[in-house]
Amino acid sequence: MRIKTMTKLSGLAVFTIASAFAQPSMATAKPNSDMDKVLSQLASKKGKPIESLTAEEARKQPSPADAVMSLLSQKGKPLPTSGFAKVQDMKVDGAAGPITARLYVPEAKGPLPVVAYYHGGGFVVADLNTYDASARAIAIGAKAIVVSIAYRLAPENKFPAAHDDAYAAYKWVVGHAKEMGGDPKRVAVAGESAGGNLAINVSIKARDEGFQMPVSQLLVYPVAGNDMNTPSYKENADAKPLNKPMMEWFVKNYLTSMEQAKDTRINVLAANLKGLPPTTIITAQIDPLRSEGEDLAKKLKDAGVKVSSKNYNGVTHEFVGMAPVV
Repeated sequence: MRIKTMTKLSGLAVFTIASAFAQPSMATAKPNSDMDKVLSQLASKKGKPIESLTAEEARKQPSPADAVMSLLSQKGKPLPTSGFAKVQDMKVDGAAGPITARLYVPEAKGPLPVVAYYHGGGFVVADLNTYDASARAIAIGAKAIVVSIAYRLAPENKFPAAHDDAYAAYKWVVGHAKEMGGDPKRVAVAGESAGGNLAINVSIKARDEGFQMPVSQLLVYPVAGNDMNTPSYKENADAKPLNKPMMEWFVKNYLTSMEQAKDTRINVLAANLKGLPPTTIITAQIDPLRSEGEDLAKKLKDAGVKVSSKNYNGVTHEFVGMAPVV
């Protein structure tokens, strides 16, 4: 099925956005004017706190992507959808059977590099449409084929279902890169929030199993630890669009027990990080996950991994996909 329009906008966008925001973190943070407009638009949609809802109810709540779409509509701005030779949904291998993915092939001479992309949503909410802009931006910006993976969600599928799907899908992408017009030796992984956690776990498992390693990994405000008392959690306990109660709700839905939070697939900061591919980490100032993203960058560097990391001030979790309005 060809996707004719971007139904929502969230997730990873053009990597050059908002570079002026890149400053050291401050103890007390306020959103910049553009970010504030997005948050105000989101508040106007009167969504309920997802920590008070079931997963099914939470998936129907307005998202930051919806807020961005509303702002674009008000400004009469079209969404950029050109530059693609192909955008279509397909099936790839998951750990327990076929799962849906979306293929993005830019108009560029091949064979192209390939990116396996994992969306955010706390392992519980969001889908390929929510993060459609992320995949499109990577494909156009990097002139790369992108395969966006719709891994199984919790609580219907508990830990480690999403992690198992992520790795199975990565292996499928490597094995089918050539037939998609890609270079099977140049396959990277990328992910946002929960998807960032999945991406780095794919690299770790590939290393441990002796499978082909990703050539690079992009981790955007990744879930990387199990400590909800970090400086950024304390600063942003009530932040929007992501706060501490929401993170607690995500964990409760994905994990069978809190004991599983000690698993290094969740607490990546305690994992063996040696030998992983070159890594880019992006964090946001007004985000409970900022501290663990910064700590992960340090841990990777200490393990000898080449790391490029940057924190952006005045913006929140999900900011990277808001380039048209932030």
